[in-house]
Amino acid sequence: MTLRQKMLLMLALTVMGVVAAVGWTGSVRVRHVFEAMDQQQTDMLVGQFQREFNQRATDTAAAMDRMAASDVLRRIAFDLSNGGDAAQYLTVALPLAQEYRLDYLELAAHDGSIISSLQWTARFGYKEPAISAAGKPAFLKEEDLPDGTSQIGLFAVRQVTGSDPAVYVAGGRQLDADFLKDFSVPAGTQLLIYRNVSGPFDAHNFAGAAQDVETADHYRALVDDARTNASDAEGVVYLTKRREDSMSVTAIPLKGMQGDVLAVLVVANSRRGMVEVQQHIRDITYGIAGLGIIFAVLASLWIAARISRPIEELARAAGQVAAGDWETRVEIRSLDEVGALARSFNNMVRQLAEQRDRLVQTERVAAWRELARRLAHELKNPLMPLQITVENMVRAKKLPKKQFDEVFAESAATLQAEIENLKTIVGRFSDFSKLPKPQAVEMDARETVRRVVKLYGPALEEKHIELGTAISAEPLPILGDSELLHRALSNLVLNAMDAMPEGGTLTVSAVRAKEMARISVADTGAGLTPEECERLFTPYYTTKQHGTGLGLAIVQSVIADHNGTIAVESVEGGGARFVIGLPLVESA
Repeated sequence: MTLRQKMLLMLALTVMGVVAAVGWTGSVRVRHVFEAMDQQQTDMLVGQFQREFNQRATDTAAAMDRMAASDVLRRIAFDLSNGGDAAQYLTVALPLAQEYRLDYLELAAHDGSIISSLQWTARFGYKEPAISAAGKPAFLKEEDLPDGTSQIGLFAVRQVTGSDPAVYVAGGRQLDADFLKDFSVPAGTQLLIYRNVSGPFDAHNFAGAAQDVETADHYRALVDDARTNASDAEGVVYLTKRREDSMSVTAIPLKGMQGDVLAVLVVANSRRGMVEVQQHIRDITYGIAGLGIIFAVLASLWIAARISRPIEELARAAGQVAAGDWETRVEIRSLDEVGALARSFNNMVRQLAEQRDRLVQTERVAAWRELARRLAHELKNPLMPLQITVENMVRAKKLPKKQFDEVFAESAATLQAEIENLKTIVGRFSDFSKLPKPQAVEMDARETVRRVVKLYGPALEEKHIELGTAISAEPLPILGDSELLHRALSNLVLNAMDAMPEGGTLTVSAVRAKEMARISVADTGAGLTPEECERLFTPYYTTKQHGTGLGLAIVQSVIADHNGTIAVESVEGGGARFVIGLPLVESA
């Protein structure tokens, strides 16, 4: 990934991250605000319901107080206390209920036996346990009806004034949809009462508008939670798969005189407004994010023109310098830090070029001096015998012909031998200077190793040198020149043989090491000192008495031409090991 792409990605991610954070924060804040508003609205409705409920309870209790003090009930109580027939009052509850606007009404004797019942006439003589609540505030009570159903009502029980034995009157008003009509419910809010008159949840037990009851089944879980735990239950209910149709619902249990849950008040606030605002914020966020990405692209292009493009040019110029183009320069387009960097780069390249020229000149002089020294050293040995032989021939000219012929013949043989020695020396220097470039083809490095081992096998046996090999079973494909590699490996084997004049062990291996072919030649000779290991590949450096110091230099040159490496290391216990690394290629 280029610097320009990284900057574009960084700017885009930064912009999107900031926009997403702002959008998320705004959305969360909106949700908290709406939740607070819903809670406030719920608390308001619950408070309103509580006030209305208390007012209904007060009205019901007041109605029952007036009824208990009425002349009609006092006469009935007097008649019953003097042995009157209770059956004659079987239907008295109906007109009394109509007069006092009650939905439920029952008259009961001192033992709880029902004298008259508005809601279930046939219950005459049955016991009414609610008389135990006589004189207490109004309370919720489940009332059974003749059709087998039950209803929830707000009841109050009073003793008829002056009755002895006591006569009780129990009356109340039904807790149904009419009870909710007086509430001021905001748009999008549902206020329902669930009458807990059956075991399993039944949506028809809700008291509310028809359209409210149609969606009431979605409140099952919260209503059951409030019924079971007798405590408030809150949650979000989804009426459809759309978030806009979700409701924030609070279920509040309404308890009877014994603490049992007889009804559940359900307040459901629509979340449509919150969801629409969140969606609006999300849309704005997406729009800003898109604009931010466009801004990031434009900013990255501008930054690229000012920073990344000059840096890319510097990197490209540095590559050209590394490739050997010392005339490379970069254009200075500004006076800021980037321009200063370009100016420093140009100065550095100029100084490097000057230093390179001086270094090349110094190395060239040093190389010629070393070559002259080596040539003088190598040529000095054969020239001395040549000089002595010629002087002998000059002196022998004064001898008799027979003796002269003998000296001449011997001197001529010596001259020829030393001239051949001179030719050999000159040939070695010529070979080093004319080392050809490798003709690289795909080959298996193992085959070259096997050729060298096979070639020198008899010579090793003759010198009492034991041969050990460790050649990989899998191919070692490389790009190389078989003949040059054969020549380099042969040089290493010959050096190893020279290092073991009394015999020993020569170990040759060729294995895979990650992405390299690793070839090693190890001997058990006298070994090398650290200084010798460091200088061994230097041209003209030799540890042999009659060596030229060019053999290992040629080996290193061949390996370098194959993009490989060669190193030497001393082996513990004596000996040396030469390790060659050649890059592997994928076999076609």
